[in-house]
Amino acid sequence: MKQLLSLLLLLFTSYTVFAQKTIRYDLYVGDTMVHYSGKMKHALAINGTIPGPVLHFTEGDTAEIYVHNTLNEETSIHWHGLILPNQEDGVPYLTTQPIKAGQTHKFRFPVVQHGTYWYHSHTMFQEQSGMYGSIVFHERNAAPQKEEVVLLSDWTDIHPHQVNRMLHNASDWFAIKKGSTQSYAEAVKKGYFGTKVTNEWKRMNAMDVSDVYYERFLTNGQPQAAAPAYKAGDKVRLRVINGSSSTYFWLNYGGGKLTVVANDGADVEPLEVDRLLVGVSETYDVIVTIPDNKSYEFLATAEDRTNSTSLWLGDGDKVAARHLPKLKYFEGMKMMNDMMRMDGNLDTSGGMMMTNQTMDMNTVMYPEITEPDSSAGDIVTLNYGMLKAPAKTTLPAGPVREFKFELTGNMNRYVWTINNKTVSETDKILIRKGENVRIVLYNNTMMRHPMHLHGHFFRVLNGQGEYAPLKTVLDIMPMEVDTIEFAASESGDWFFHCHILYHMMSGMGRVFSYEDSPPNPQVPDPVKAYRMLKRDDRMLYLMGQVGLESNGSDGEIMLSNTRYRLSAEWRIGLNDKNGYENETHFGRYFGKNQWLLGYVGWDVRYRKMGDDHEKNLFGQRSTKDFRQVLHLGVQYTLPMLILADASIDTDGRLRIQLMRDDVPVTRRLRFNFMVNTDKEYMAGFRYIFTRNFALSTHYDSDMGFGAGITLSY
Repeated sequence: MKQLLSLLLLLFTSYTVFAQKTIRYDLYVGDTMVHYSGKMKHALAINGTIPGPVLHFTEGDTAEIYVHNTLNEETSIHWHGLILPNQEDGVPYLTTQPIKAGQTHKFRFPVVQHGTYWYHSHTMFQEQSGMYGSIVFHERNAAPQKEEVVLLSDWTDIHPHQVNRMLHNASDWFAIKKGSTQSYAEAVKKGYFGTKVTNEWKRMNAMDVSDVYYERFLTNGQPQAAAPAYKAGDKVRLRVINGSSSTYFWLNYGGGKLTVVANDGADVEPLEVDRLLVGVSETYDVIVTIPDNKSYEFLATAEDRTNSTSLWLGDGDKVAARHLPKLKYFEGMKMMNDMMRMDGNLDTSGGMMMTNQTMDMNTVMYPEITEPDSSAGDIVTLNYGMLKAPAKTTLPAGPVREFKFELTGNMNRYVWTINNKTVSETDKILIRKGENVRIVLYNNTMMRHPMHLHGHFFRVLNGQGEYAPLKTVLDIMPMEVDTIEFAASESGDWFFHCHILYHMMSGMGRVFSYEDSPPNPQVPDPVKAYRMLKRDDRMLYLMGQVGLESNGSDGEIMLSNTRYRLSAEWRIGLNDKNGYENETHFGRYFGKNQWLLGYVGWDVRYRKMGDDHEKNLFGQRSTKDFRQVLHLGVQYTLPMLILADASIDTDGRLRIQLMRDDVPVTRRLRFNFMVNTDKEYMAGFRYIFTRNFALSTHYDSDMGFGAGITLSY
């Protein structure tokens, strides 16, 4: 008997040692070139590929991953959705040291979960350039199954730093490329002139569902991928990961329905749907059936419908999924007008508050749903209210700490905040181990926001009671209130942020910090490290524009960040009569909508006028001939997006000015005008050919008629 027990103990010990293996991967981060759009462009690769390799582990393993940085800049890797020690989370300066050029960093953590996850750089905009890959944690002792990893992503030929700068400088080049400008000519043609006027009367930009134009959308690094080995009757588990930087994808399948079995790595009760929208950084496990010995399309369509990417399952004749028609933008604009109040807040007075995506108001933009003669029939679309955990997810007993976060932002200046503050404008939020943290989120913007919590699963309170689903990302729609909660069971600092890359880098995030946490050896100076983290949303954005016309030159240069702006504009004539002038302002934006700018500055101008002096509308002598003055003023955005400017200079002269430089007449034609109390006026047109080049013509009361080119940066 004793020998038998010893043998059983030996077998158990051997099994335990064998089962709990250490799995090692080496990841080499380096530069590469790609030609997704037919043009050779710089990108970042992991082990020479985009995406990086799929990392496979089994629940109970220990992961040991060496990241070798061969770049000439620092990098990082964040393990998205993983429960792991704080110092292994991979956010540079917050939890983990950045990986400097030429260095190697070892990550080591136990695998305590199963499911579909992914990894990506958390340094600047490297994720957009190709630094991402997938992770699969297999359930121990699970039955074998057929499965495919489906990593979706987006690609732009424009360097992501340029993309970010263009967004902050209100360039509408992406809208031109996507055909979503919603100009006045388009509004008249489609019978929505009144809708367009109302939209601008409420000081809103054109309706859109995505910020960036992408040349390609990719499945596992290719516009079209294939898995031809499957036969009729096969059931395939698709591990779908939205590894894009800012694109939501509609998923549908040419072979029938999708059976959803997991979300963000956590199992859910299986449910059948016709389609689902996977938010930025979310993962879904879906099971599809191969009906016949043919090739069936699993289609991922960008939410803005500009393009799509596919995985073809099986071999033989191709059976396409139902491709989605273009959005009805003006219907969406009308909906947006109804939702928005004049003060820039969403109008919840009519009981329109929603939760958990159960009422997607964007459906008015979808022709396949809203047209009476739709051949699609009743379409079952997944929403969070349908998700149910297979086991109880109730939190352990403990005190509850509640936070209310209003998601706020300014689309024109591209500032994204929580409670009107960026990460750099706030301190860490202190929580205690043993508490249950509840977050009530209200989205007071016209954009969706996929809010991601590092290092924790949270419950989504969706009406499923004790079986509320577990997630690590919550996609919250405009005018929606959602509640999530998690058990504070870790230590250290954990990031909570919008996972649209350009929103996160603009400041939409917070840091939860556990009180009395042990020191993190990866962050020896937490105060300095937090200052480094705050640099992201304090970046400065440069914008320049110069016109070369037949009667001289004019231009503007501007340097700005979240709250401040330094700008200089000038006009230079070809002779003394035309003269020259320059105005330089330094100012700060105020208010959640940033409609108000207070500034100080100076004004220098010269024109040869002789004895012909004018007076302004206030009866004060105009000094157009020569003046050098300091002035104090304010700018305010009026209805119709007209900028009102009122200033007083050191000689006591007042000036009030109205102007606008971006009235969209057609998709590429812009009208601009200016008039002020100094009896100056200007009007002109600009036709946009490329993002940096336009033809322009205008009439200026001081310089006369001019035509030429405008170069922009």
